[in-house]
Amino acid sequence: MSLDPAIAARLKRTGDGLVPAVVQQYDTGEVLMLAWMDDEALHRTLTTGRATYWSRSRGSYWVKGDTSGHVQHVRSAALDCDGDTILLKVDQVGAACHTGDRTCFDADLLEVTSG
Repeated sequence: MSLDPAIAARLKRTGDGLVPAVVQQYDTGEVLMLAWMDDEALHRTLTTGRATYWSRSRGSYWVKGDTSGHVQHVRSAALDCDGDTILLKVDQVGAACHTGDRTCFDADLLEVTSG
């Protein structure tokens, strides 16, 4: 089986066939991480309910939590209006970041000057 052709037709991929996926905790709205998906990763995610991504550094698929135990149970998936970003709302078990932090966005806060 492969990704539904109607969904595949809506995707706008990078030159290497990937689409960014923003991952958000379903009940709090907390942004957990950003990962990359191709058609197969999205298909696996939609049909298994487990977040599956394409690792650019390893050149392979990875199911979030298979090695760490920090599983992402997908509650919903959506495309943005342009079809160039996926939003996954998940129930995150444990840390989302490979560093062990809850989110990938809490370590390096940048100062913002209001203007």
